[in-house]
Amino acid sequence: MNIFNKIWGKTLYGIASVTSVIFDVFIGIVEFIVGLVINIGRGFLALISMGGCLLIMVLGPALLFNPITFFTILFLVIFPILGTKFVSYLKYIRYMITEFLFDHADNLINGRKAEFGSFNEYGNKYKRMEEEKRRKEQQRRQAEEQRQWEERFRQWSEYQNSQRGNNYGGYGSYGGNYQNMGYGNTYVNPNIEFKNKYEKSCDLLGVGYESDKYQIKLAYRKKAKEYHPDLNKSPDATTMFQQINNAYEFLNDDNIERYKSIR
Repeated sequence: MNIFNKIWGKTLYGIASVTSVIFDVFIGIVEFIVGLVINIGRGFLALISMGGCLLIMVLGPALLFNPITFFTILFLVIFPILGTKFVSYLKYIRYMITEFLFDHADNLINGRKAEFGSFNEYGNKYKRMEEEKRRKEQQRRQAEEQRQWEERFRQWSEYQNSQRGNNYGGYGSYGGNYQNMGYGNTYVNPNIEFKNKYEKSCDLLGVGYESDKYQIKLAYRKKAKEYHPDLNKSPDATTMFQQINNAYEFLNDDNIERYKSIR
């Protein structure tokens, strides 16, 4: 019985390996085609921005009423969206099937218990992994954005200090240092942009500009539940859900205090 299990396990392992290679090749082909179409679409947009608008204005009606042109434009717009979703679905299917087969092959060969007993459970694990990956990427982006804001405020503070030094000390040594730091006259007060972004984030969550972190958290939970893609099937649910998360991340404790100080 043990020998039979090992033989069957190695067979499953071989099937899993071949299946993984087939999926990888097919996914690679689809990704290449999607990338090619996206680049063609970008080239078309670049052509328009470089003067093709005039040609389209002159020949627009004739071009649009041409079935070939119409369907070509439609293809360039829709295919990248559907193709990207199809690639994601293929990766989900590949993980679900191959992990199931590899785990059960390992169970038969080495006696190690398989993690799950069905394809769907492996599929759910993949979804959790992807969600965690997106969450970490979002946190990384938010941290980078916060770092950039901090740097902009720091540079603005130094710029103002330099200007005060110039006003009090003329064009002496401090003013020279100011020029050497490369400030020139290019810095713009970040307070206005920060204030606008803060207030737009509050508007998105439906809270007042004076709200504290607890009110913001309650509003976020309500909005996130309303637009969660698993619960809301409208076409813009995913985009709105992402925007809501971004707004909530921006309305952190540090930014709440900063907004109060610059009002």
